[in-house]
Amino acid sequence: MVVSTYRPLPQEIRDIQVELEEVCASYGLDFFETIFEMVDCEEMSMLAAYGGFPTRYPHWRFGAQFDELMKGYSYGLQKIYEMVINTNPCYAYLLRANELTDQKLVIAHVYAHCDFFKNNAWFSHTNRRMLDEMANHGTRINRFIDRFGYDEVEQFIDSCLSLENLIDPYWPHISRASDVKRKPSPRLTSDGSDDEETGSQGRFPAKSYMDSFINPPEVLEQEATERKQKREEQEESRSFPAEPWRDVLLFLLENAPLKDWQRDILAIIRQEAYYFAPQGQTKIMNEGWASYWHSKIMTSHALTDADLITYADHHSGTMATSPQRLNPYKLGIELFKDIEERWNKGQFGPEWDACDDIHQKDTWDKKLGLGRKKIFEVRRIHNDVTFIDTFLTAQLCAKHKMLSSALNDASEYYEITFRDLDKTNQQPLHSRTNHGPPRTRHPNGNSQHPDYLHPPTASYHV
Repeated sequence: MVVSTYRPLPQEIRDIQVELEEVCASYGLDFFETIFEMVDCEEMSMLAAYGGFPTRYPHWRFGAQFDELMKGYSYGLQKIYEMVINTNPCYAYLLRANELTDQKLVIAHVYAHCDFFKNNAWFSHTNRRMLDEMANHGTRINRFIDRFGYDEVEQFIDSCLSLENLIDPYWPHISRASDVKRKPSPRLTSDGSDDEETGSQGRFPAKSYMDSFINPPEVLEQEATERKQKREEQEESRSFPAEPWRDVLLFLLENAPLKDWQRDILAIIRQEAYYFAPQGQTKIMNEGWASYWHSKIMTSHALTDADLITYADHHSGTMATSPQRLNPYKLGIELFKDIEERWNKGQFGPEWDACDDIHQKDTWDKKLGLGRKKIFEVRRIHNDVTFIDTFLTAQLCAKHKMLSSALNDASEYYEITFRDLDKTNQQPLHSRTNHGPPRTRHPNGNSQHPDYLHPPTASYHV
């Protein structure tokens, strides 16, 4: 199933879009050109299954996800109001069945997402032409299917997808030691010795008539043999690679015995994994930022009397949370609101940290008015881990009752285990580190058996 070519918005929705675009820009939101299109529930489910892109390579998992989403919508268990993708221009899809109030909310929400995509540092290395790139990937894989058969290509894609999260999400931003090329081994000569041995290594400068006395050949030969033996021992004891690689897919691309078409498919899976990685790293921030702005714009500009009840009902449903799960919309919006309030009132810095008077802290207000500037700065440089670690305060945890609890086997009741902030914020930090899965590195390439890999190591440390 393929979404049809671009269909203009109904005039009423188009007028709302133009109005809200001007409002968003007036608040300082900076976004790429955004193209909206209305789709039905089936098209929306298809887009969601494809990760927001209308054209991908053929694979059974997309069909399985589509079937799951359609059943959820049909049974009233879930509903996707909108979808927006990180490209330039941004493409956003609105559900045709949405009420007019929901369309207003969703359009404001989308513009905030587009602002985040454009300005957050963790998205700075993503391919803004990924819509075309995804289509090219689909074309290349379809050619491999025509040449080698669907079953063989699908089986290899299954293997690649089982490893697609074994990348280094920080690789686009920093240089790892494993990225540095290893020094090439000395070139062997025809007699089996290397260039260093046939050169001046171990030899003292001497006149020609004294050379045999100062540099006895038997001593030089013995030293060369010892150096060669030591080097062989180092080679045997050295692991391959010299340091664990976090980007396991790159290690496989460079070292695995793959055919050309297999290497191309693995490179495609890796490229797409890096494109989607920042979305996993910034889920709380991104949704919190979009929720903050749709709330601000709806309550200040877009709401009418007829919209009020519908908006309140749907917004509160989006923000609803439970002890069993972390709601990224709720945590994100509350953190941004708290940051804005603290920097407006001057509740930061050494003087604030040194104050231990509860009453003074409750009434603290220096009227600095720096909140809006601060949240734009936070939006630009942070990801979820640094966002929570830096700005989740004990006061905010107490206000929203974000306390750690566990089941007491004796009483069979859930009880608060600890109230200390350093322990309370470990749960959201662990859940966002590496955007969920444990951090995985590949320590040993098992070079004696090139067709196999030793199991990678995993940890939950930042």
